[in-house]
Amino acid sequence: MKVWIDQDLCTGDGLCEEIAPDVFFGMDDGLFYVKETAANFGSEKLFDGNANPAGSDGMARIPDGGLESVIEAAEECPGECIFIDVEG
Repeated sequence: MKVWIDQDLCTGDGLCEEIAPDVFFGMDDGLFYVKETAANFGSEKLFDGNANPAGSDGMARIPDGGLESVIEAAEECPGECIFIDVEG
């Protein structure tokens, strides 16, 4: 499964990072992004040296055991901007 954030809807509250720091992180633009780390998958996806691209182009795999926290982050997100791709 994969997850991505629609930055057009992101309110920058950071609840996603609080709930699932292995998956979400904030940047200087005040928005949050998904990450795919070497610790989880053996390689790290980077864009501009910092993050995956914005939107669905920045889709990242959900780490093993992380689905529950990603679902909670999506449910708690005030911008309703977190999307889970069950086929990915």
